[in-house]
Amino acid sequence: MIVVTGATGNVGRPLVELLAAAGEKVTAVNRGPAAGLPAGVTHRQGDLADVDGLEGLFEGAEAVHLLVAGLGDELSPRKIVAAAVAAGVRRIVFQSSQLVGTRTGSVSHEILRAFETAVRESGLDWTVLRPGGFASNAFLWAEQVRSARTVAAPFADVALPVVDPADIAEVAARALRDPAHAGRTYVLTGPVAVSPREQVDALARAVGAPVQFVALSASEARARLVRFLPADAVDGMLAVMGEPHEEEQRVSPDVERVLGRAPRPFSAWAERNAPAFG
Repeated sequence: MIVVTGATGNVGRPLVELLAAAGEKVTAVNRGPAAGLPAGVTHRQGDLADVDGLEGLFEGAEAVHLLVAGLGDELSPRKIVAAAVAAGVRRIVFQSSQLVGTRTGSVSHEILRAFETAVRESGLDWTVLRPGGFASNAFLWAEQVRSARTVAAPFADVALPVVDPADIAEVAARALRDPAHAGRTYVLTGPVAVSPREQVDALARAVGAPVQFVALSASEARARLVRFLPADAVDGMLAVMGEPHEEEQRVSPDVERVLGRAPRPFSAWAERNAPAFG
């Protein structure tokens, strides 16, 4: 049996669907109710912050996909991993971030570094996934596109190889089911670097209507984002978007190595999610 935490998110939901379609027995775990799960999938409501209840969530699992909601500052990485060990789990796939490797001094990613260490030192088979920026971050623009056919964003022409969450899910599914991926750390990106302006052009094609790009300054963008995201997370995000390291702009070969095909481009994500922007 495979336990998927964060099972209703951008990665968790397609991961649950992939595993169920492959015939795996799956338990989907998240904090709230879950609707629309595939037939045969068990749902358990739980919180990784509730350490005393974790053994029950992991009970009977051969493998666990561990995803930390938000920055996970309230969590105890070693206690969570120890609960998995105590429950008899044999394999953990941890979804981390590329920034753990590229921004080693980042305070906002200290908790992910702690999780990586706990997973690697657990004695279990482990795989660490380090995705770059998500294509699905473009959902932040959905209301602007629907209401005004406009996107206001900073760093119009700074390009990053954003990754489709569906590709992260597919890599995670392989790692959960195949021990050949044990002891590996995979950096997951899209097939080509795309700028915010190019992403907006792709969204315009997907919805079949012109979408205007309005350039924001970094300070204007920060003022908007801190309304609904932690300030540390916003500052880290803007640092990567505005002044990415060379490694953060590089296309990683790991999606293709694992899946045997090129990663999905941002345009494919935009076409698949066009109704949200319509």
